[in-house]
Amino acid sequence: MAETSVSAGHLTTFDTPAVLADEVASWLLRLALQDDAPFRLCLSGGSTPKTLYERLAQAPFKDAFPWARTTVFFGDERFVPDGDKDNNYTMASAALLAHVPIPKNNVHRIVTEVASPERAAADYEAVLKRFYGAETLDPARPLFDVNLLGLGPDGHTASLIPGQSVLAERSKWVADVSEGRPEARITLTYPLVESSRYIAFLVTGAGKKDMLAHVRSGATDVPASRIVTDAEVHWFTDRAAVGS
Repeated sequence: MAETSVSAGHLTTFDTPAVLADEVASWLLRLALQDDAPFRLCLSGGSTPKTLYERLAQAPFKDAFPWARTTVFFGDERFVPDGDKDNNYTMASAALLAHVPIPKNNVHRIVTEVASPERAAADYEAVLKRFYGAETLDPARPLFDVNLLGLGPDGHTASLIPGQSVLAERSKWVADVSEGRPEARITLTYPLVESSRYIAFLVTGAGKKDMLAHVRSGATDVPASRIVTDAEVHWFTDRAAVGS
């Protein structure tokens, strides 16, 4: 049973976002090479993950990473088409996926070229359930090996946005979020975010300092702080984000 708040996760601080990207890429590589099993990685949007993805697309990671047995998913997506500048898959593809030998069938994007955000969410939930091989999550068998997350200045993570009904969703694996942002979004719900062996928050910049301290204090009043999981949680930050 999930029982640990993410506020208790291990904090590692690096001098700059570039150093963070290099060290987290090395951490991911070590995890992926621990055994010969499939490696299931859930990607996040945002500028900090983009720097990490660009690093993974370079030597030595481009050649050393076990791309053939790596499967990629996405934690959330804006309801804009592939190719749009705000599409998370488009960003991840340009920064990483187009540059490494990962099989096309191993990349599971949230398809937004459908009639509605609700349809996109239902379709992605079906994809995840087929991959998982069950309709119900087993805490002893997490879906993701690593789930990369960000932290917004308002405390959101993925598209778990303050004040939205998605925060109370415990049945659906994926849900649409039609309010709270200029564009509709599709997001993994708490049960899916929590179904991970490792959760890694990537947090950089002075603009995140106050919220990072708030979540790390054990507060439970913002979306990121409400994640309760059996996962091993890491906070990877730069010095600006911790105020040092």
